[in-house]
Amino acid sequence: MREHSRRTFLASVGAASALALAGCSSGSGESDDGGGDTTTTASDDSGSSGDSGSFTETSTVEMNDELAFAPKQIQVSAGTTVTWENVGAVAHSVTAYEDEIPDGAAYFASGGFDSESAATDAYPDEGNIEEGGTYEHTFETTGTYEYYCIPHEMNGMVGTIKVV
Repeated sequence: MREHSRRTFLASVGAASALALAGCSSGSGESDDGGGDTTTTASDDSGSSGDSGSFTETSTVEMNDELAFAPKQIQVSAGTTVTWENVGAVAHSVTAYEDEIPDGAAYFASGGFDSESAATDAYPDEGNIEEGGTYEHTFETTGTYEYYCIPHEMNGMVGTIKVV
């Protein structure tokens, strides 16, 4: 009888975990941006497959409780300052993949770090963007930049910026 109860308990925990993860990762990162910026979509001319074909022209990215950057993919002109705003109660980070930014581009991460390893080593003591907080970075170098949220990367909280 005890073994049956343990199996039932473990099955319940497994099912609950799967549902919780499904709920956390169900956001596609695409949403109405709700800000005053233009939300025109631009076609990606790189020929990539998947959802890399649609970029939103905006300079504001929201970080939300669905563990997503919204919009997930943006396009800006060189010299534009992008602002990430935490519109939810869950804390987030903005952390560039060091190997996924253009050659010669300035590294960026909330907390002002100059490398990905410094950002990940210091998190959560530094670089955490709390509810209502913002982070800004000006993109001077053209190319594609990939970034993520340190605590929610495994939930698919990643983003792309194309600077033209």
